[in-house]
Amino acid sequence: MKKLKSNKNYLLLKNWWETIDLTNYEKSFLNSEIISFNQQLLRLKEKKIRIGTYGKSGVGKSSILNSLLKKDIFKTDVINGTTRAIQSETWTIKDQTLNSLELLDSPGFDFCNIKFPDKVYSCINHSDLILFIVSGDLNRNELGEISSFIKDGKKIIVILNKIDQFNNDELKEIIENIKFKLPKDLNIPIIINHENNLKNFLTKIINQYGDKLLTINSIQLADKLFLKIKEQRLKRRKKLAQLTIGKFSTIKASAVALNPFILFDVAGSFALDTALIRELSKIYGLKLQGESTKKIFKNISINNLFLGVTQVGVNTSFNLVKKVILLAAPFTNGLSLLPYGPIAIIQAAMAVYFTKTLGKLAAKEIYIRSNASFLEPAIMIQNMTFNDPEIYNHINFYFSNRNLNNNFISILP
Repeated sequence: MKKLKSNKNYLLLKNWWETIDLTNYEKSFLNSEIISFNQQLLRLKEKKIRIGTYGKSGVGKSSILNSLLKKDIFKTDVINGTTRAIQSETWTIKDQTLNSLELLDSPGFDFCNIKFPDKVYSCINHSDLILFIVSGDLNRNELGEISSFIKDGKKIIVILNKIDQFNNDELKEIIENIKFKLPKDLNIPIIINHENNLKNFLTKIINQYGDKLLTINSIQLADKLFLKIKEQRLKRRKKLAQLTIGKFSTIKASAVALNPFILFDVAGSFALDTALIRELSKIYGLKLQGESTKKIFKNISINNLFLGVTQVGVNTSFNLVKKVILLAAPFTNGLSLLPYGPIAIIQAAMAVYFTKTLGKLAAKEIYIRSNASFLEPAIMIQNMTFNDPEIYNHINFYFSNRNLNNNFISILP
C-alpha cells in the first residue's frame, strides 16, 4: 500500500494550484470555492484535521462536543436552537498523530432562524470527518442530509445520543432501523454516546485514518474546484466553438454550391474539415500537429462511417447532375440551367449539416483527448491504493457519482 504522506501530497496540490491560470472573472465567480480550498490546503500543510457535527436542532450536538472537551465551551440550553452559527474549538487526544484537531459545532439543519443555511452545510461538508448526531430513528430529512454528504465522498459516523429515553429493546430496534436505511456497502459506524464510547472510537479512528482523511478531503476539494473551473471554461468555449463551426459551415456551403467539379469539391471539403478540427483544438486548449489532426479526423470517420459515405455520395451525385446541366445548356438554350439553383441550395444545406455534425463530433473527441493532457486532482486519488475498506468504499462512492465526462459532454457544441 502506498502511504498517504500529507507533506508530499501538500506539495503536489500546491504545485498543481500554482499551474492554474485563472482569469479575473474566474477568480470573482469562484471566490468562495477558492478560499475554501486554500484554507484546506493550509490545514493539510499544518496537519490540522477538522471534525464537524451535524444534525437536527435539539439532538445534543453541543453537549457531545463539551463532553469530549471536558469543558462547557459550546452553549447549551433546554430550548432547542441555542447554536445559531458555526463555532470551533481545538481538541487534544492521547497519542494523536496529527498536529491539531478542530471540532466544529453547527446549528440544527432544520432550524428556521439561520441567516445562511447553505454556508453552514458547506462548512460542515468541507470537514475531514462528520459526526451526524441523532436522538432516535432516522427520519426522511436526516436521511436526505446523510445521502448528500455520502455523494460528496464524506466519511460519516452516526452518533446515537439521548439513549436514556429508550429501554434496551427499543435501542436495539432503533439501531437496526438506522442500519437498514443506510447504504450497506459503506459500513457507516453507528456509535452510542455512552460514557467513553465515542471518545475511544474517535481516538482510534483519528490515529488510524486521520492523516488519510485529511489528505483525501484536500484532494477532493481540489477536484471539485477543478471541475467548476472546467465547467465555466467549457461554457464559454461552447459559444466560441459554435461560432467557429458556423463560420466553416458557411464557407463550405458556398464552396460546394458554386463548384461543379467533383475532385475540387471533395478536396476542398477535406481541407476545410481539417482546418475546422485545428481551430476547435485551439479553442479547447489541445495543441495538435498535422498528424494528430488526421488521426482525429480518421477516428471520427471510422466511428461515423455513414456520415463520411453519405457526404461524399451526396456531393458526388449532385455534382454529376450539375455537370450534366452545364453540358446540356448549349443544346437546350439554357433551359437545363433552371434546376441548377435549387440543386446548389440543397448542396449548401447538406454541407452545413455535415459540417456542423463533424464539428460537434470533433469537439467531443478533442475534449476527451484534452482530459489526459494535464494532471487532474482526482488522478492523485485514483493512483493511490487503499487496503482499508473504511476509506476505499467512500472514495469509490465519490467517483461513482462524479461522472465527469457525462456531465460535461452536454456543455459541448
